[in-house]
Amino acid sequence: MVNTGNLARLSTEEFQRLSALVYAQCGINLQDAKKIMLECRLNKRLRVLQISSFKEYIQLLSSPQGISEELGLMIDVVTTNKTDFFREQHHFDFLQQTVLPQFVKEGKRGFQAWSAACSTGEEPYTLAMVCQEFAALNRAFNYSIYASDISTDVLQKAVQAIYSMDRVINIPLAVKQKYFLKSKDTLKPTVRIIPELRKKVNYAQINLMDKMLSTPSQFDIIFCRNVLIYFDRQTQEEVIRKLANKLVPDGYLFIGHSLSLIHISEP
Repeated sequence: MVNTGNLARLSTEEFQRLSALVYAQCGINLQDAKKIMLECRLNKRLRVLQISSFKEYIQLLSSPQGISEELGLMIDVVTTNKTDFFREQHHFDFLQQTVLPQFVKEGKRGFQAWSAACSTGEEPYTLAMVCQEFAALNRAFNYSIYASDISTDVLQKAVQAIYSMDRVINIPLAVKQKYFLKSKDTLKPTVRIIPELRKKVNYAQINLMDKMLSTPSQFDIIFCRNVLIYFDRQTQEEVIRKLANKLVPDGYLFIGHSLSLIHISEP
């Protein structure tokens, strides 16, 4: 049967099965209050697949084709990707005023940062801008940015590095002129990160729920600010422990301001 426009309804049992699948796949804990959100978002997939019910959709997800193809697309739809350039400005101020000067003072070379759960790229490109500004005043300083997300959809957007004009409206004009290229399309104006900065960021798909986080090295700083709040306490502890193991001694882990590590057992 083809869904002709009416939204399929998600039963409590179906919600529990789907939320359990999401939790097992990426650690996101969907509370009962998220049932309507999940129903609305997944109805888009049902229309694309021409499936009329969530029962059929769950059957698809249980099939070999669903596991290899649809499961990743479902995670793309479910995951929330809220991010902005220079989000939580005080983190970048601390990076620029404390972390980077300390790194240079200690005579280190090759600063390495990881933006975990990077979404559409605003965070890693902000890191690159801050590091680039610091490098302009410290010629011996070099850096690289590693960025990852579970969603292939947002990673493709991050690599393209094209953003609508409203995404950069609050960035100072001098910064925009230096690091963004403006499109010539007057009807749908966009900007794009300059090639020099795009080359500084390497992207990869990583699921923070994997037992081993496959990264190329250890890092001086890790930003993980957009995803931990969606995990339950046990999953937060597991992820934080894995992230800490990816830090160099005395490295920094940046978390979102709404997350507390109180009562969390971390290294």
